[in-house]
Amino acid sequence: MRRNYFKIKYLHLLICLMMLDLVSCSERNEQSEIPYGDNQTIGKFTKVNGINMYYEIYGSGYPVIIIHGNGGSIAEMGNQISYFADDYKIIAADSREHGKSSGKDERLTYEVMATDWAELLNNLKIDSAYVIGWSDGGIIGLLLAIHYPEKVKKLAVCGVNIESDTSAIYSWAIDWINKMNKTADENIEKNDTIQNWHRLKNYLDLLGNQPHIPLNDLHKIKAPTLVMAGDRDIIREEHTLKIYQNILNSRLCIFPASTHEIPVDDPDLFNSTVERFFDEKFVAEDDAKKFWDND
Repeated sequence: MRRNYFKIKYLHLLICLMMLDLVSCSERNEQSEIPYGDNQTIGKFTKVNGINMYYEIYGSGYPVIIIHGNGGSIAEMGNQISYFADDYKIIAADSREHGKSSGKDERLTYEVMATDWAELLNNLKIDSAYVIGWSDGGIIGLLLAIHYPEKVKKLAVCGVNIESDTSAIYSWAIDWINKMNKTADENIEKNDTIQNWHRLKNYLDLLGNQPHIPLNDLHKIKAPTLVMAGDRDIIREEHTLKIYQNILNSRLCIFPASTHEIPVDDPDLFNSTVERFFDEKFVAEDDAKKFWDND
């Protein structure tokens, strides 16, 4: 089941690239009349770190930034935007070289994308925010909390990894990435310009060779953090557990009978879980111990 799911997910990514339209390829917002990711009424660009970063803002209240996954865009997070915009000010953006945001002639890394997001918040004069990050967006969220702790008030991440080897990701998934890299290389060598193989290579580099976040860096995260994954995720369960165990103020949620696509496949469950985390006062481990000691 895991193997077939992974192939379907990244075949979807490849098809999107072949269409050269990462926004319209998403099927995330079929029930919404708002064209998330292509909202010409409110969509804007801002200059960050030498690129033009596209963003959209919805709702009002305490700011929440929503960060999409690999090969995606604002559009794939439509279920989260529409849900949380009732109570929060939502800032959704396309990460570097994704959706409408531009890139540069340099390697695409999670670190530089995290810097982009921090600069976006500076441009919008937002001192701190709640963060929702899915997959690659969750990795960016971790890096924001590590390197820009003042920017992250609470952090909710889903389907994240801090290494790219078999300690974090199932070996068959890595094998598939390698095959896709070979396919991309062959088409680049043939000068196939119908598909955007170079952009796909950048995405595959993120998937197959990054990130490399030292475990000790997780200890720097001070913001209350919700670590989520599906029990049929492409991320190894023990790796998700390790991330949770190394963030001081953290909670763990493993969704039953769920894949890496839980924010899309069951947005009601995902959104309500994150909402509860945002709404409730965080109980630190020491406070929990005191509760049992006083019983």
